[in-house]
Amino acid sequence: MASGEAAAAFGRVRSILDTTLADDQTSTTEIPAHQAPQGKLSLLALSALGVVFGDIGTSPLYTFKTILGVGEQTPDPASVLGALSLVLWTLFIITTIKYVLFAMRVDNDGEGGILALMALLGVKRQHRPTIIAVGLFGAALIYGDGAITPAISVLSALEGVDMATPALQPYVVPAAVVILFALFAIQSRGTASIGRLFGPVMLVWFVTIAVLGLVGIAAHPAVFVALNPLYGLSYLFSSGATGFLVLGAVFLCVTGAEALYADMGHFGARPIKLAWFAIVFPSLILNYAGQAALVLNGAPTDGNIFYRLCPQMLLLPLIALATSATIIASQAVITGAFSMTRQAIQLGWLPRLSIVQTSSKGYGQIYVGVVNWLLMVVTLGLTVGFRKSDNLASAYGIAVSLTMLMTSALLFIAMREIWRWSLLTAGAVAALFLTIDSAFFLANLTKIAEGGYVPLLLAASVYGVMWIWHRGAAAVSARFRETLILLPEFMASVDDKKIARVPGTAVFLTRTEEGAPPVMLWHVKHNRALHEHVFVLRVMVRSVPWVSSAGRIDLKEVVPNVWRAEARFGFMERPHIPELLAASKALGCTIDLADVTYYVGHETVISREDGKGLPAWQERLFALMERNSVHVSDFFSLPQDRVVEIGRQVAI
Repeated sequence: MASGEAAAAFGRVRSILDTTLADDQTSTTEIPAHQAPQGKLSLLALSALGVVFGDIGTSPLYTFKTILGVGEQTPDPASVLGALSLVLWTLFIITTIKYVLFAMRVDNDGEGGILALMALLGVKRQHRPTIIAVGLFGAALIYGDGAITPAISVLSALEGVDMATPALQPYVVPAAVVILFALFAIQSRGTASIGRLFGPVMLVWFVTIAVLGLVGIAAHPAVFVALNPLYGLSYLFSSGATGFLVLGAVFLCVTGAEALYADMGHFGARPIKLAWFAIVFPSLILNYAGQAALVLNGAPTDGNIFYRLCPQMLLLPLIALATSATIIASQAVITGAFSMTRQAIQLGWLPRLSIVQTSSKGYGQIYVGVVNWLLMVVTLGLTVGFRKSDNLASAYGIAVSLTMLMTSALLFIAMREIWRWSLLTAGAVAALFLTIDSAFFLANLTKIAEGGYVPLLLAASVYGVMWIWHRGAAAVSARFRETLILLPEFMASVDDKKIARVPGTAVFLTRTEEGAPPVMLWHVKHNRALHEHVFVLRVMVRSVPWVSSAGRIDLKEVVPNVWRAEARFGFMERPHIPELLAASKALGCTIDLADVTYYVGHETVISREDGKGLPAWQERLFALMERNSVHVSDFFSLPQDRVVEIGRQVAI
């Protein structure tokens, strides 16, 4: 699971107040404000260990035993070496070449992940609905596997107690449920206080699995002949259906590879690459080789092969360390889901949800209650329903393999349009990635009936919510444009009708580019008065992660004492309107910030009677989401005691 796509990319067009993403064009005045993460390279690499590599780092707990379990018989030496060769070359081609050396060279102003890549190629450069759909479905798929990662990781760690103390085996599932429930329950408190421990704990974990791998290799050093890819290819093509099915299990070794790309904005490319090449990649190679060597030396393949590398007297401490590592991996997945939710909200593909900043020291330290509790329910349900990591392995991987397939397709476009590679060169590289990703995806498709349907159903549900919300928001915007009145004309009518002008400043939030805000029309119609100073504000979310102060706001005085502004925010930023107004004074705006009243609209969505609106079922679902979304004033950080809300019906 891509933890940051979750943090970066599950990481960082508003609904009812903003224009749709389809109308967004990047302004030439916009200057990215995001700076590369600051700090010593070694410390950033250590921090990355605790966030980026939790999922892929704990995969040795269940990957190799799952691969060997695909065949019905005890594996022979050729099968063991072939399986190891496939794992090592998959780690090299998918993680090292595709993500570390290729994908991390394509960034959206420092941010990575499939959502950032979608915004770069499908919106920022030119509007492409197909690319947008691909990127959004890829993000939805990450939610699907995100619910599985905590369950399979914690279960696989705790299953070691069966080898240490068999009498405790019946308590594995209850213990996993308790740990997972506690993990989700503490999310609202934030992880800033314990987050600094994640890196050192994961460093101990990687050193430990490397040492355990060396112990196994010492028993059968010839295991490294598996570095020859012919062993893997021979096993793949000479084992019939088993050779193909084993790919679905091999893929488990790279399920966290997307996180390297998604979390690039949090740490930068160099720290992630340093951590991968210096610590993570060597540790994984040694541990997988050690497990294979142990089997070649005659160790039984029942139970958990990973724990057979450990001396019996140290087994319980290793189980405790493994459990800690899997909890950290799960934490990264949950945090990534929060960050990706915020990005989707900012881009206008999810309803406004309550987002709580749990720490003042890090923008990524947030909590999204709805996402947290929904993930918890699904994760606990999977834990109780599947009961064993072997069973969950059947449901694991299909969503991430499809996400990786989509990323490869987007990388081909990036090679052509950003790097300006020739069609032949870009096609050759992309063909390699697409062929491998397609093979893994097709192998994982065979697991649909055994549980693979779970992440697909979850992804389809998330994508359905995104699609309906965006269609509804676009329909509302279209209705407002039908009754558009230009602002100068409206202000002229105010003067002609001698509408009373009262002291103070009124700030009207709008989605219209030129017309008078609908909430302003209603205010004047019903109250028959207007403030002396008027500030009309349109908030836009751009397809870049960050916007600098230089490109933050465009401001002009339409008529005397009536200002119109367009504010721009990146999809990784949280709009704060009062701070924006304070900055507008430097641009010559004469409004009195001490006497400001904010006017927002509260729309009640109803069906159109002319038959030209959305299908009834879409309208009802959108209306339900709109009623339960976070209030506009909270989303824009407006002071509650200065907000006036005007209700109205909108037929879509």
